[in-house]
Amino acid sequence: MKNISCSIGVIVFNEAANIGKLLDALLTQELKQVSIAEIIVVSSACSDGTDDIVREYEKKDKRIKLITEAERGGKSSAINKFIAASKSKILIIESGDTIPAKDTVEKMVSPFHDENIGMTGGRPVPENDPKTFVGYAVNLLWNLHHEMALKSPKLGEMVAFRKIFEQIPPESAVDEASIEAIMKDNGLKLKYIGDAIVHNKGPENISDFIKQRRRIETGHLWLMQNQNYEVSSQNGLLLLELAVQEIKRDPSKLHFLFGTAILEIYSRLLGMYDFKIKKKNPFKWNIANSTKNLEHE
Repeated sequence: MKNISCSIGVIVFNEAANIGKLLDALLTQELKQVSIAEIIVVSSACSDGTDDIVREYEKKDKRIKLITEAERGGKSSAINKFIAASKSKILIIESGDTIPAKDTVEKMVSPFHDENIGMTGGRPVPENDPKTFVGYAVNLLWNLHHEMALKSPKLGEMVAFRKIFEQIPPESAVDEASIEAIMKDNGLKLKYIGDAIVHNKGPENISDFIKQRRRIETGHLWLMQNQNYEVSSQNGLLLLELAVQEIKRDPSKLHFLFGTAILEIYSRLLGMYDFKIKKKNPFKWNIANSTKNLEHE
């Protein structure tokens, strides 16, 4: 079977604490049917030494390239710079605050032997402690994301896709969902790879949790209005079905689940208020700082 080459875009804003670990994880991927042609880091106005770390890696491996932005234009704008600079037909986008498992690239790219596949996504696994309330809430949402994606693919955190377009809407605050919409419009399929693991870190406090969920809701409402696309997480009946399954699985955490539901509803209402009343679109979002403390080795 023919080897598939891919380009990886890493989008960063002040990721000095994680970028070295992320690049090491990408450079040591276990590959058989896939090869990595280049790793392009798009740095958006980093001020914490991220660029210096990437430049050191540039010296070690010629596949690594750094693109810098003097001002933050939002993640979608940075992704468009990666797309323009990339040379492969299959592209991967990974957030700078994540770490892929050793075989994740192989598992995400090899499905593109099927020409009907337009986009794949791995399974985000948070490092948060599920014994705390916020840690439980983060793990619950990503577990629900996993169960939901098995039924109706919803892709995020690390995605691969065919380079069949020149850019995504730069004002989109939900870049992966915007790519999903483009693939569906072109008659291509989405595929969720449940064993392609990408480690991430969710918020560690309620304030950051609400900030993140509020921004995502606003982005999804913008997506529905501007790209006529609804992600599966907007399906209330599916969410309710999965929540009932979660209660049956672990009824001892019912109070945590109820609290998480209240936070999610509150965050979505705030997102609706931002979009419909304030006419706000947070494509240059405020960073939830507690999501940056990823300690995975």
